[in-house]
Amino acid sequence: MQAKDLSDLHAELGREKLLPAIQENVEEVRHNAESEIQPPIVASSVLGEAEFDDLMIAERPALLGDWFKAADTGFIYGKRGLGKSWLALALARALTEGCKCGPWSASRVCRVLYVDGEMSVDDLRSRNHALRKKKGELMFLSHQIVFDRTRKALCLSEPAQQAELTAFCEREKIQVLILDNIACLFRGIEENSADDWRDQIEHWLLDLRRRGIAVVIVAHAGRNTATMRGTSKREDAAFWILRLDEVSGADEHNGAKFVTRFVKNRNAPSDPVPLEWNIKPDGKCVIVTYHEADNLVLFRQWIEDGLETCSEIAEEMGLSKGQVSKLAKKAEKAGWLKKVGRKYQLLEV
Repeated sequence: MQAKDLSDLHAELGREKLLPAIQENVEEVRHNAESEIQPPIVASSVLGEAEFDDLMIAERPALLGDWFKAADTGFIYGKRGLGKSWLALALARALTEGCKCGPWSASRVCRVLYVDGEMSVDDLRSRNHALRKKKGELMFLSHQIVFDRTRKALCLSEPAQQAELTAFCEREKIQVLILDNIACLFRGIEENSADDWRDQIEHWLLDLRRRGIAVVIVAHAGRNTATMRGTSKREDAAFWILRLDEVSGADEHNGAKFVTRFVKNRNAPSDPVPLEWNIKPDGKCVIVTYHEADNLVLFRQWIEDGLETCSEIAEEMGLSKGQVSKLAKKAEKAGWLKKVGRKYQLLEV
């Protein structure tokens, strides 16, 4: 067949049909060229056992303590108003300053981006100033600043915003991304839907992991406070999950007081001990103190979580049955526990 030049095509198709035809042909040529350049995904990546044994794999460095490593996905969750944001910001400051957060030492100075979807800008800034000991590599993305400057809402369940944030993190060499919190930043998805989480959020988080960016996500506890609100699918890809529990004497309007406990831990050889924290404002700064949590407090929390027998609680707490029985006797004497058969029951005081 004889090739046609542009004048022939113009006479045959007319101007209105010619331009779309040219554009369609250009796109097809570009697609074919890109397909030829891209190596096959599977064939280029399968390794034989010998090659796999000899593969050089860089060890993921620790970032904080022995439980938080580079490229981790981790969660901090607890009841509303308990102190989740205080703890997340304290972690961010320790990572950027290369110092300690409680007993956990930062192994290196990191570039951190703190994304806030709920707090007012002045509250976020005042908390950061109160916790700051020296200026570090901490950056902020506030939902309010986004709206003020673009008149758009910050919504990280949108693919376009995910792609933009990923590109920013790579360009600015962000090593830790803190997202505070799920309810405010991931809108438009059904929180109890495993499919929504997998299709709209998890794929993005895994992409960040492959790029070496650690992600810390702040979330709310469910009604029973023992688990995170929403689908349990969120927990599958997490390296660690840190839960906050109430302690007596907490005042959400004057700092924060809570117990931290790891309910998932892939990195550390053993779970870090539960800690009781007190974050108390003192003029323009805050005083952060901590100590190992009282076993009696933890004993009560396990019963509130649904454990009923001495054996179950002993296994979870890493204590002997005799030690748990002594805790139960203290609780009975305090008037908030009774034993019915082999089961413990809480009493209202």
